[in-house]
Amino acid sequence: MLKFLKNHPFAVEAFFESSLVFTFAVPKEELKHLIPECLELDIFQDKWAFVAAAMVQTKDLRPKGFPKFMGNDFFLIGYRVFVKYTNSAGKRLRGLYILKSETDKKKMEFMGNIFTHYNYTTTDIHQIEKENSKEIHSIQSKFKVSLSKTEKDILLPENSPFADWKEARRFAGPLPFTFTYNEKTKEVLIIEGIRQNWTPEPVKVLDYHLDFLDKLQLKNPILANAFIIKNIPYYWKKGKIESWK
Repeated sequence: MLKFLKNHPFAVEAFFESSLVFTFAVPKEELKHLIPECLELDIFQDKWAFVAAAMVQTKDLRPKGFPKFMGNDFFLIGYRVFVKYTNSAGKRLRGLYILKSETDKKKMEFMGNIFTHYNYTTTDIHQIEKENSKEIHSIQSKFKVSLSKTEKDILLPENSPFADWKEARRFAGPLPFTFTYNEKTKEVLIIEGIRQNWTPEPVKVLDYHLDFLDKLQLKNPILANAFIIKNIPYYWKKGKIESWK
């Protein structure tokens, strides 16, 4: 029963007050060992693979169809790799593979670990609004990001492999699908997200440090883009399982 519950047994909806995503370019050889055999890296220019850190303020998160007052507000942090998967019908799907998930509340850790395979842990989240900037940091998780609130003509981060923001938006996230793999049963769990009015806006990153990236022992992850979206309804469909090979 518990194994069944972890496979996203029902649709979930939430309102994204904000979703801030930092995407890092890494030589493909450095990320290949982090994903399961059923997936392939989503490659750019036959060289770059991508790992992202997403920081999402959700509101009224609940099973789809439930009234809003039964929902909960959580801050969620996800580290994921951009991947592709070819399903049983031969269709190639772009999506994400979760490496680590964090939240600011024990309730989300408890419920998230019952109904998903994302292995949530709870951490401290602090958000500091200043006149010209915003900072998000965690003492326990050892990360800190600082953003400009006033920058208008925002340039791509230095050394980004992308030529322009249009090209960078292909790797903005979240992508339509998220994948989990059971190596013993050779089964892939596919979760599809449905979004509306999704228009990521570039942000100017003033400073950042993400301890989790250091723990991955990546040689030189390059900040490739940073986007934010605000005030977007979002929901995840019930998980779908299919056999791989």
